[in-house]
Amino acid sequence: MSETLIPFDDVLASYDPALGLEVHVELNTVTKMFCGCPTEFGAAPNTQVCPTCLGLPGAMPVVNGKAVESAIRIGLALNCEIAEWCRFARKNYFYPDMPKNFQTSQYDEPICFEGYMDVEVDGETFRVEIERAHMEEDTGKSTHIGGATGRIHGADYSLVDYNRAGIPLIEIVTKPIVGAGAKAPDVARAYVGQLRDLILALGVSDARMEQGSIRADVNLSLSPKGSGVLGTRTETKNVNSLRSVERAVRYEMSRHAAVLGAGESILQETRHWHEDTGVTTSGREKSDAEDYRYFPEPDLVPVAPSREWVEELRATLPENPTAKKTRLQAEYGFSDLEMRDVWAAGALPLIEATVAEGTAPQSARKWWLAELLRRANDAGVELADVGVTPAQVAAVQALVDAKTINDKLARQVFDGLLAGEGTPEEIIAARGLAMVSDDGPLIAAIDEALAAQPDIADKIRGGNQAAAGAIIGAVMKATRGQADAGRVRELILEKLS
Repeated sequence: MSETLIPFDDVLASYDPALGLEVHVELNTVTKMFCGCPTEFGAAPNTQVCPTCLGLPGAMPVVNGKAVESAIRIGLALNCEIAEWCRFARKNYFYPDMPKNFQTSQYDEPICFEGYMDVEVDGETFRVEIERAHMEEDTGKSTHIGGATGRIHGADYSLVDYNRAGIPLIEIVTKPIVGAGAKAPDVARAYVGQLRDLILALGVSDARMEQGSIRADVNLSLSPKGSGVLGTRTETKNVNSLRSVERAVRYEMSRHAAVLGAGESILQETRHWHEDTGVTTSGREKSDAEDYRYFPEPDLVPVAPSREWVEELRATLPENPTAKKTRLQAEYGFSDLEMRDVWAAGALPLIEATVAEGTAPQSARKWWLAELLRRANDAGVELADVGVTPAQVAAVQALVDAKTINDKLARQVFDGLLAGEGTPEEIIAARGLAMVSDDGPLIAAIDEALAAQPDIADKIRGGNQAAAGAIIGAVMKATRGQADAGRVRELILEKLS
């Protein structure tokens, strides 16, 4: 049954939205949070488990030191305070993918707290305040078999894979984001996108939203316009794309307004986001903290990072990705539109590495954003996984600059690189791609083309230099594209002037 919605502009006329975002980041540690099981994605179900992550009696957890380090680096990058002493807690609830019937998390003593991130939307800066970033473990994965929706309701039975249970997570929780008004959906999208870029720059996660290694829970409430009182919130769970974050906020704003406008109350609940239809549906009534019966984890010692270690980790932080984007755009001379496309394609690190090899920025952008992005899209892979390195792109462009090949021939070199045929020089030699550098064969091809098109020759003699294009085209065809078009033009004009 479809829900009643209020047009977005009408929502804003009567209500002020408040956002809250909880982003779960799956860390790329080699082993799980509290045991030595591997964390490799895509392994056969229930092959990466042990007594500890299965919650078997007598199994004792041990904290993953690398996960603690990653948590601190994330907190520092988000301008957070780092706790001098913190501990884990048991979050108790029963669910089939929780083998222990509790999740080891942090409650009132998170490792990172009181931070912020500034995001820009349409020239306006919004400060998103971070309440906490805490460590916890992921749950398993349930697959519901049968039924039409893929959810537990209506399914014939369910299968549980515990490989993911125990993988280290950092949950980053914002304070309520108020005052965004009509830009609330865009602020939510910009924040999650900027956070993902920061996580990638830190190197603590692959941050692949489509694989669930970064997931956003979207909290939303409406209050009567100007009241300043937060309304009852709903939490839309596991939104896994930037576009969906924006759409989920927009949908929930319209749905909340319709419920409130009908004189009814908002139920504090979790909601499921449906990517195909762009709607949310009811999940379960949302629990408050006391419902989870938190208490300190008795099997783990507190975590007390020294101030010296924290400062050592601070020194490892990379340049802020947003600041770096602004700096490189100015250095490379990219327009706003060019940088937007580069950023959206994830090409900036690749272009930066190619420029570091000696390639001009616009040449690097041309190959990565046109030729190689097309090939990545055709193969269904990320641009960084297309199979060509920045050093190889720089080598190809150096051969173009040296007039050994032209752009058309360079595309065939990329074919050879992807086929594993060797270095660019070896591919050129094996495929016979080198440009014709001797004027003799070019003059012979020009004479043949002029003889075949005497009317074009007369136009050129009459001063119509643009007509030389037809002769150049014929010469390029005769030489299989291996002539230097500029040199051919010079020879034509010399002959007919």
